[in-house]
Amino acid sequence: MTDAAAQQTAVGPRRIETLDELDSGRADAVLALIGAAAEVDGQAAVSEQGRLNLRGGARAGVRHLLVESDGVLVGYAQLEDTDPVEAPAAEMVIHPAYRAQGHGRALGHALLAASGKRLRVWAHGGHPAARHLAGLLGLALFRELRQLRRPLEEGAGAPPLGEPVLPADVTVRPFVPGQDDAAWLAVNAAAFAHHPEQGSLTQRDLDDRKAEPWFDPAGFFLAFRGDRLAGFHWTKVHERERLGEVYVLGIHPDEQGGGLGRALTLIGLRHLVHDRGLPTAMLYVDADNAPALAVYERLGFTTHEVDLMYRTET
Repeated sequence: MTDAAAQQTAVGPRRIETLDELDSGRADAVLALIGAAAEVDGQAAVSEQGRLNLRGGARAGVRHLLVESDGVLVGYAQLEDTDPVEAPAAEMVIHPAYRAQGHGRALGHALLAASGKRLRVWAHGGHPAARHLAGLLGLALFRELRQLRRPLEEGAGAPPLGEPVLPADVTVRPFVPGQDDAAWLAVNAAAFAHHPEQGSLTQRDLDDRKAEPWFDPAGFFLAFRGDRLAGFHWTKVHERERLGEVYVLGIHPDEQGGGLGRALTLIGLRHLVHDRGLPTAMLYVDADNAPALAVYERLGFTTHEVDLMYRTET
């Protein structure tokens, strides 16, 4: 915490505590709560970045709101205020055993107060209860993020994966941790300058991901034109679900429009099926990104589920 004591709001047996960082015990408790909710909801209510933010000490602009009822952790929200233009963004979850008791509404109002009533909130999976709560809090739908999937195995209903055709003078090799960090961060920032969540990743964010059990540089493909990094396709494997992911695919603005994105996509997908033996691939794309949607649909991807973002209208 930055102040001497945590902020606390008591509502009957309910207490909402706001912290700038969590100790290991509280972080474990929050992760257990997120996991219990995911078992019921079919999807984690807090994103990968949000879960990474739970550990490793304080992070600039990140606050944690914990809801306790009779001494039991029943809810959690994370508020991130790092975007210089957009309103603070939040994710929140209530333990399945303690829903329909007003905890979500109380947590939502605490987020509104903490953000100065300038707030964006993710509802992963777009569940009806989240839509209802957004209405109670006076939030309007702002953004739709689609999860697309396609089968990777031949004969499973999707078009076959063709051979990747790289632009002339472009070569591809795997990412080398430590050696390629700075170049990747620079191209990622350039490729996603319009997308602050991705484009603002730092060395700390990259290191967090490299430390995760799923990280595999063999599935992190870098495309070079000479010595200059032109683009990349970072894949991820969800072992439990036997699911491969187009985790991040970025092309330097100077290289866009030349077919490198499609070639890198195919390289990554072929790795997931041929080298990792995975039956299905997934990716996320904004619903209003018509060009990207068209590319992925031509590759056989279809919508699996949606994440919705709501925001205050002031």
